[in-house]
Amino acid sequence: MTTDALLAVDGLVAGYGAAPVLHAVDLTVAPGTIVAVVGANGAGKTTLLRALSGMLRPSDGRITLAGEDLRGVPVEQLVRRGMAHVPEGRGVVGELTVDENLRLGGLWRRDRADAARALDEVYQLFPPLARRRRHLGHQLSGGERQMLALGRALVGRPRLLLLDEPSLGLAPRVVAQTMALLRRLRDDTGLTVFLVEQNVRSALRIADQGVVMALGRVVTTAPAARLRDDAELRHAYLGF
Repeated sequence: MTTDALLAVDGLVAGYGAAPVLHAVDLTVAPGTIVAVVGANGAGKTTLLRALSGMLRPSDGRITLAGEDLRGVPVEQLVRRGMAHVPEGRGVVGELTVDENLRLGGLWRRDRADAARALDEVYQLFPPLARRRRHLGHQLSGGERQMLALGRALVGRPRLLLLDEPSLGLAPRVVAQTMALLRRLRDDTGLTVFLVEQNVRSALRIADQGVVMALGRVVTTAPAARLRDDAELRHAYLGF
């Protein structure tokens, strides 16, 4: 396990009921990088995110964030320690306005002035949200809802952003914009991104590191560029 990793996972076992989905998963995520977790449906990618963010209790193994053991830490405390999770489906509250949705991301913060600055920064990052700040969540397009879900996470100023299928259901142009934004956040703010994505080409194009999963296990971890260029591995596990 790398001592300077922001996120480190060692021997993680997790699942639902008596059936494990993850089997002794080991991985590390360096600060200020984008790590793309790829693999076929059923590989355990979403289960891994749920275990990391406290939504699913592992049955074995260890997860540390900046050296702190996260076993038994409540979800709300994980957020305070710098972890944000944007689940598949985006999770926008349709009955609340854009502004109210974004403010939810900073409710726990004691520094109200900085929370207000973070809100302004999100509006600068996503101009369409600024124009629609009084609209309800259910009135937004799919791309705008993705912006809103990302923006709400960013209002909390996370160190580690967990993203589950951010391109799901989006037009190719919006997917490209989303991926470019993640790369910009890494470059400009040092944000660490742990990305689960079915759009393998897009994910590996922006990632620093790739993690390939199959049947609940990590098959290989390598620089994203190497995974893109390894035809044998792509054909075996990624389907292209």
